[in-house]
Amino acid sequence: MAKGLKSPVSGFPREVQVVIIASFFVALGFGIVFPAIPVFTKSFGVNNTAVGLVVSAFAFARFSSGMISGKFVDRFGERNVYSFGVLMVAFFTIFTGLAQNYPQLLFFRSAGGLGSSMFSVASSSLIFRATDDAHRARALSVFQGSFLIGGITGPAVGGALATISLRAPFFMYAFMLIIAGTIGYIYLGREEAINDGSKVKPQDPITLKEAMQIPAYRIALTLSFISAWALFGMRSSILPLFVTESLHSTAAVVGYGFALAALFQGLLLMKAGRISDKNGRKRVVMLGGYIVMAGILGLTFSIHIWMFLVSMSIIGVGGAFLSTAPGSIVGDVIKGKGGKVIGIFQMAGDAGMIIGPIVVGAISDIYSFRAAFGATAVIFSIVLILGSRLPETRKMAGSHEPTISLNDN
Repeated sequence: MAKGLKSPVSGFPREVQVVIIASFFVALGFGIVFPAIPVFTKSFGVNNTAVGLVVSAFAFARFSSGMISGKFVDRFGERNVYSFGVLMVAFFTIFTGLAQNYPQLLFFRSAGGLGSSMFSVASSSLIFRATDDAHRARALSVFQGSFLIGGITGPAVGGALATISLRAPFFMYAFMLIIAGTIGYIYLGREEAINDGSKVKPQDPITLKEAMQIPAYRIALTLSFISAWALFGMRSSILPLFVTESLHSTAAVVGYGFALAALFQGLLLMKAGRISDKNGRKRVVMLGGYIVMAGILGLTFSIHIWMFLVSMSIIGVGGAFLSTAPGSIVGDVIKGKGGKVIGIFQMAGDAGMIIGPIVVGAISDIYSFRAAFGATAVIFSIVLILGSRLPETRKMAGSHEPTISLNDN
């Protein structure tokens, strides 16, 4: 590595570095299989609704098992739950690739969502626990960046594999998951053994009741729900249709817009994490919130392709600041382990990705695409309201007083 350049994972505890590296393989595999899912599903002679059901079933399985995954983390530890969850997804992905009919495909793909929930909660719990307030947002930004890079590079590989066989991407995804699960089990195990011998006794897990009494945690849940709605739900549902039907453009332009959003988000993730760790979570929530709101309003009034592309770029910039903030707040609050608390947090984001596409889709059917974007802007304004009321959870250097309490209003 060139002199003066540092690895993105440098400065983090080894277990955090392991999770980030292992999760890259998870994201790469998901990127490989994602474009193949609709085409493979259609090969069974089903309609578009059935295709959507396969996608939604995976997300719903993640959502419904969030609390269970949290309990597993508290009981069995992050290393075991992370590794088992990843390998569980690998197991059911292999059977998804071997499915002989639509019901089998739907069942195996849904079952994979349970494992996805487990390794997502476990990895978040580990990062929240192993990093302090001065490094937590940067760790989350690198973690999300690894997913972003994997998600961008994966589809190219998946597209090439799909030309050989529609089943091939699923087997490659399973292979990537096996690598990630093996890395997690071997190297996280060693790190936990080191931690067990430390002279600092870990704090007892925070209960869900205690967390819900903290205003910052409740705000983080709402931020996660609305951000997922705007940054993922809206983009995955009506945006491609808006470009092709309202702006009368092509699917290629949709891809350009998504690529620009991912590019700007990826370029600024590390910067956003550093700002959050240095200046606090409230600042990045407000900054990211205003930028994303500008992007949503830009989409609402877009009448040319260039306006769509600019709006997507703006959303990508705002997403870099907003995407890590809710997780950083939760990490600040729990101050140790809290699997069930993290499970509920994950469920809030999953709920936004499930409900958002349904609501904006219905509004676009009844009224118009622009009305759906406008409604999203109205909902998203709650982020700005709550951000202005957010108690700062990041404990600043030199401060000896806690920045939050159970009774903090």
